[in-house]
Amino acid sequence: MTDLDQRLSPPSPSSPLAAARAALRRAAPALLVYAGVRALGLAVLAVWGAAAGKSPHTLLAARWDSLWYTRVAEHGYGWEVTLPDGSVHSNLAFFPLLPWLERFGAAVSPLSYADAGLAVSWLASLFAAAGIFAVADHLYGRRAGVCATALWAVLPVGIVQSMAYSESLFTALAAWSLYALLRERWVLAGVLASLAGLTRPVGAAVVAAIWVAAAVRVYRERRADRRMLLGVLLAPLGAAGYVLWVGHRTGGGLFGYLDVQAGWGNGFDFGYAFARFIGDKFTSVPGALAGLGLILGVALVVWLYVVGVRRRQPLPLLVYTGIVVALALCAAGYFGSKPRLLLPAFPLLLPLAVALARLRTSRSALILGGVAVLGAVYGAFWLHGSGPP
Repeated sequence: MTDLDQRLSPPSPSSPLAAARAALRRAAPALLVYAGVRALGLAVLAVWGAAAGKSPHTLLAARWDSLWYTRVAEHGYGWEVTLPDGSVHSNLAFFPLLPWLERFGAAVSPLSYADAGLAVSWLASLFAAAGIFAVADHLYGRRAGVCATALWAVLPVGIVQSMAYSESLFTALAAWSLYALLRERWVLAGVLASLAGLTRPVGAAVVAAIWVAAAVRVYRERRADRRMLLGVLLAPLGAAGYVLWVGHRTGGGLFGYLDVQAGWGNGFDFGYAFARFIGDKFTSVPGALAGLGLILGVALVVWLYVVGVRRRQPLPLLVYTGIVVALALCAAGYFGSKPRLLLPAFPLLLPLAVALARLRTSRSALILGGVAVLGAVYGAFWLHGSGPP
């Protein structure tokens, strides 16, 4: 019998330090698997970069969004670029927590801003892996937790977890906030949600998960305790504070941040632009294959979400995942970045993790190992392309 079938609650450790040690021992297999997969991805990227004459370090820390975060860390906000078509790209589009951490890392160490961002991302990715394990372990057992962590690591776009981007930091904060919410630690969930809201606009998904969970509890129990109310109040402070500050700085009020995003060509159109983008692929044979792949990818995401609903995933996870998926797929711009924008939607992987956990260890390891190799190769190919991931 596996711990997927029957999970026995370990005795409560006698001190916070003992609790931390016990949690680390329990998560150790998942973290080792995660670190191994990411090391494989970086090794393949290094080999590919050597053959292509490109620096893996530059690809990971000094291209695309990484440069924008570094500029915010070094010079603050207020820098923008006007493109030939008249659109304005402002660095106000980038939320501040990652640049703040880059600035702190550069101040207390010999690292450059870019390398500090890379260090933050690598460390955050481990915390994200631990958070994903904690959520899956809490719901389905240790084996499912290890498999969920491994699945997040082997995603074709998993290389982004090792870049100086904000996805790893956001996923870490979101996963641990959701775990705290599942354990009804409302204040901790609210604090982490507020920090997630300072990291990416999709932090609204974590806030919504907390608010819905609180509303359901109040409806069922006809009461609200002070800790829950405090968590509910804390959750939106990060995102709201930054959005309001941008509106004040730009003079756009409540809609100032939306104006900044519009300058980047971003907006929410319920997926119309993305559907047109896919449709335009079917004008040639190679394009049709790419279009078919996109359709299958979207169908897989929707199917995994439906499976989660049917298997009665906790409501906070469904709310969080639904909003992350909707914002990723229904945004009007940067279609090539949509796989990356789905990285925080880790609860989509839980049904697959449960299925893998029911297999023999050798068989699940073989499946994950094969996907890890394919993902490492694809990640190196992706980063050596012309456009941002």
